[in-house]
Amino acid sequence: MAFCRCVFIIYVNLFLNIMHKAGFVNIVGNPNVGKSTLVNLLVGERISIATFKAQTTRHRIMGILNTDDAQIVFSDTPGVLKPNYKLQEAMLRFSRSALRDADVLLYVTDVVETPEKNSDFIEEVRKLDVPILVLINKIDLSNQAELVKKVELWHELIPEAEILPISATAKFNVDVVMKRVMELLPESPPYFEKDALTDKPARFFVTEIIREKILLHYDKEIPYVCEAVVEQFKEDEGKIYIKALIYVERDSQKGIIIGHEGSALKRVATDARRELEKFFGKRIFLEIYVRVDKDWRNSDRQLRRFGYDQKD
Repeated sequence: MAFCRCVFIIYVNLFLNIMHKAGFVNIVGNPNVGKSTLVNLLVGERISIATFKAQTTRHRIMGILNTDDAQIVFSDTPGVLKPNYKLQEAMLRFSRSALRDADVLLYVTDVVETPEKNSDFIEEVRKLDVPILVLINKIDLSNQAELVKKVELWHELIPEAEILPISATAKFNVDVVMKRVMELLPESPPYFEKDALTDKPARFFVTEIIREKILLHYDKEIPYVCEAVVEQFKEDEGKIYIKALIYVERDSQKGIIIGHEGSALKRVATDARRELEKFFGKRIFLEIYVRVDKDWRNSDRQLRRFGYDQKD
């Protein structure tokens, strides 16, 4: 009798594994079309920083959604652009890597941009042999006639794709996207532990939250010449001690980041600390310093240190 029960349990487990779905759902598109806002909604957690400024996302960031019978590994990627320096070349490699391992591809556009901006990348998307959903975001900023034109245009550009109008900020049709993704996922055991939320370590989210505050508090070129690095991360029961550096390229930029008598940097540190306390659920002691490293965006050594060392 015990033998029969064991055999029954094995068959049940095999059946459950077969019925389990899992896959990589990668999100690509041009800068500032709402990719990060969308991935945060789909995952149900704040995985990517999302601001109104272009080029907010610099890395490929995975957010993992687990249910009893599925695991969806969403990937947020940097906006596709023509690179002007090595940092942007690395960002473009992250976006292209998402084309190679996608089980389902979400190409996000919006009602404003024109596809001609990155036609070569769209041509790469056309060649993929995986399900493609073209998501036309920000439809609340358009009208029915213009939206119909956009849908027809994208049908011509990527004939095999399904076209879905959405509004990530208004959460319109996001549930439809999720339902369709779930239908398209292949049957597979999970790729990560079922309690995993992301592939990134805690230190990564510290730097991202600091960068977000820089993007929100400074204008013009300042956010784009900054990179944040965690020098020290010490966690005790109920509290975390963090020492971070902000890198800039010139002394004048350092002065702007610090501000008069340190007021600007203090504002960034205060806002980042509050956000980190919500993120980690612990008291945060945060020190931030500013360092000049000329032309770090074109330095192979520094880019490797900052995590931009992925190769084609």
